[in-house]
Amino acid sequence: MYVLHIGNKNYSSWSLRGWLAVRLSGAAFEEVLVQLSGTYNPDWRRFSPTARVPALRDGEVVVWDSLAIAEYLAERHAGMWPSDAVARAWARCVAAEMHSGFSHLRNDMTMCIRERVDVRPWSPGLAADIARVTEIWSEGRRRFGGGGDFLCGRFSLADAFYAPVAFRFQTYGVVQVGAAADYHRALLAHPFLREWEAAALAETTIVEADEPRVLYRDKIAGKQP
Repeated sequence: MYVLHIGNKNYSSWSLRGWLAVRLSGAAFEEVLVQLSGTYNPDWRRFSPTARVPALRDGEVVVWDSLAIAEYLAERHAGMWPSDAVARAWARCVAAEMHSGFSHLRNDMTMCIRERVDVRPWSPGLAADIARVTEIWSEGRRRFGGGGDFLCGRFSLADAFYAPVAFRFQTYGVVQVGAAADYHRALLAHPFLREWEAAALAETTIVEADEPRVLYRDKIAGKQP
């Protein structure tokens, strides 16, 4: 059985991607929750050489990066990427783009599922990242979405990589329109995301380093009458 180490569900976007990949595989797995603290913890090297989450163990094999976890599982379980070659290439590209890019979105809109805050005005970099996400969502639905509600029709690893963005947009009130809005609603309504969200909302741990009302205190205060 796989063993997956993840961080707090309210905050850990990378853990969500790894967890969704395992859920999508359909394989049995043990979930091990590691309490985040906002600082590096060298003790975590017992399950990951980087002391970070997520980390997947398969017997003697350890896979410690969310995209690597996705690909490792896709090699062992069918149907995790789109079956069409063109759609599959596109899905891999947009997953890799999310994995390596969108720094303004990550830094300016930390994931905190239970919160609802407004951090406008957005920086030019954040606005550009949001526009690019909208473009990807709209393109996927237009080109490959005919067979279902997700980027390439059926829920796939591409959707797993944009799931944290769906929660971030919900938290910070990022409103989509058209096909991107339909996709956003479908993603938040997926049973896997609803399961993760319910667990996140049940958590009581507060990590101030990831709390929007701490990180963006001045901006939020400036909006109050």
